[in-house]
Amino acid sequence: MTEITLLDGGMGQELLARSGDTPTPLWATQVMMDHPGIVHDVHAAYFAAGATVATTNTYAIHHDRLLKAGIDDRFAALHMQALAEASAARAENGAGRIAGSLGPLVASYRPDTHPPHSEAVAKYSEIAGLLAPAIDFFLAETVASLAHAAAVLEGAKVGGRPVWLSVTVDDEDGSRLRSGEPVSALGPVLAQHGAAAVLANCSAPEAMAAALKELSAFRLPFGAYANGFQQITKDFLKDSPTVDALHARPEMTPARYADFAMRWVDVGATIIGGCCETGPAHIAEIARRLTAAGHRIV
Repeated sequence: MTEITLLDGGMGQELLARSGDTPTPLWATQVMMDHPGIVHDVHAAYFAAGATVATTNTYAIHHDRLLKAGIDDRFAALHMQALAEASAARAENGAGRIAGSLGPLVASYRPDTHPPHSEAVAKYSEIAGLLAPAIDFFLAETVASLAHAAAVLEGAKVGGRPVWLSVTVDDEDGSRLRSGEPVSALGPVLAQHGAAAVLANCSAPEAMAAALKELSAFRLPFGAYANGFQQITKDFLKDSPTVDALHARPEMTPARYADFAMRWVDVGATIIGGCCETGPAHIAEIARRLTAAGHRIV
């Protein structure tokens, strides 16, 4: 029997599906503003499915995105709203941990847009200071380069909470980051900044086996949570994209996704969950499989 941390699944796509709204460059942040309470409902659904972690809806709350929309004055308030909705869902569930999501600055999958180190550290430090009092650990998500990893780990230190670093890897070669740099090169960065766990996320499920092979060498708790996109399109890599440039894989059912997740457990992963285009049904199926296999979800 192995103790497995079961993360939640995708937030942004689940919010869009539930709201029926047209995607905007503000993505999940826009839905949270327009439909107060819906983020709480998604967190509650994941807890009910068996997840033991609620990841805050703060992935895309960054000054660069809010400035474009003319609402940067709501920066702190939006973080507090996301924290409140996650905290309420956990209180109702009676158990669970809250992970403070630290998403990429400027754009996902675009290491070329990552700001200079000192600027990035300052921006992550600001967010970490806001989130820290209400979370159990930080989850630095969709980290696409070594520079990104160093900046988010350094910036999050101000919060005084453990940091789980999660990288996004090439969909065809999971041993490489989206930047093209080898995953194996993360070792010194993780050691220098004291990451508490290391994961891979928001990449194709098929890429995770190679990623996990590299992550397992760092002697930290490791794991994966993949997406269900067909591919990261060129349109999505343009400035200020919307997620309707991406399309779900219809064959990535809860059963098929759970097949992948159980393989990750078989190779030693102790942290698993889902990313974009996975929902509560995917998490529920993973929970069922883990329990049936004799694992303990923590």
